[in-house]
Amino acid sequence: MAYIKKYETQKGDRWMYVIENGVDPQNGARRRIVKKGFLKQKDAKDALRDFERKANGRNFESNNILFKDLAEEWLDVYSETSVKISTIRVRTHELGHLNKYFANYKIKDINKKMYQKALNDLKRKENLAHNTISGIHSTGRMIFKRAIEQDLLLVDPTQFAFIPKDKQTVEDIENQHVEEKYLEKQELKLLLDTAANNGEIDDYVIFLTLAWTGLRAGELVALKWKDINFEEQTINITKTYYNPKNNTKQYKLLPPKTAGSIRKIDVEEEVLIALRKHQLKQKEVKLQVGKDYYDKDFVFGRFNPPYYGYPHFIKTIENRMDSLLKKTPLINKRVTPHSLRHTHTSLLAEAGVELLQIMDRLGHSEDETTTQVYLHITKDRKKEASQKFGELMRSL
Repeated sequence: MAYIKKYETQKGDRWMYVIENGVDPQNGARRRIVKKGFLKQKDAKDALRDFERKANGRNFESNNILFKDLAEEWLDVYSETSVKISTIRVRTHELGHLNKYFANYKIKDINKKMYQKALNDLKRKENLAHNTISGIHSTGRMIFKRAIEQDLLLVDPTQFAFIPKDKQTVEDIENQHVEEKYLEKQELKLLLDTAANNGEIDDYVIFLTLAWTGLRAGELVALKWKDINFEEQTINITKTYYNPKNNTKQYKLLPPKTAGSIRKIDVEEEVLIALRKHQLKQKEVKLQVGKDYYDKDFVFGRFNPPYYGYPHFIKTIENRMDSLLKKTPLINKRVTPHSLRHTHTSLLAEAGVELLQIMDRLGHSEDETTTQVYLHITKDRKKEASQKFGELMRSL
């Protein structure tokens, strides 16, 4: 049922249209679609007719499809588009969060208040990160958009929903320890020395390459020898390693994280020398094991049986670093292979490289941690700039 109604405002009489849209199953209250603010009755009638024309006589109340069923159908369709396997895996994980709240609700019964409460609970009760909730919300929006496209809904409950943000106090800001996100120069040297003297056969070249290039671990293990140009002293990053189940033979090579992650970077002689030595060791192993070597040109193929030549798991790189740290005074430092990207940032900043150049080298356009590390390292340079300005003005 729909009707036109006049109401009073401080600026005079206005008109609205109201569409009765069923009953909320949670509280029994009537649900309405209301559009206000028309100056004339005719304007409200025209707008209502236009709305009804777009609705095309659809009976939304007769729809009894459950959220979990529509979500499953959406995921099937979404998986057929040109999205990466890793993206589908992420969407499936995000859908799992939404199903905890809405799985057995009828699509028509999920309202804006319920949806917003779910987002709030993801932050307050599940304590998920802002970016994680943002991804879940994106998945929710796509599902409900499909509901509207299939004439299952008239109003999108995700519209106008907001993602709750962390409430950071002054004390939180003052107590941030950016230093925990990277290694200092001497700490990095200690790690590399330990890798060279007490690590696995390829630990040193792995962690040297990560620290001196800023590569992601997935980009590192996906490297092939054809990506390394020893004459030009460059490394070409065009792919990343994907293996969510850690099944040695069922890995996939995918395009990098973003378009900006496809890049060519210059590398120093120290890295190239280490890679050359590593290449010689690899050739020796190939000669020893012959056809048992999985020869797909991987730079960091395994040296251990029975999977000679297969790329390392990313988890293996993490475990190797953790093992090395335990052999040093850095045992309580909470860093990972990804922290070596931030270490690379800190050393570039200390060497005077600008933030935009660092971002370009790392293969991303923006990153909060990279910016935090850069600002932390360059704070003394900012003081120097202020002092020079003061000296200039005092000389007038």
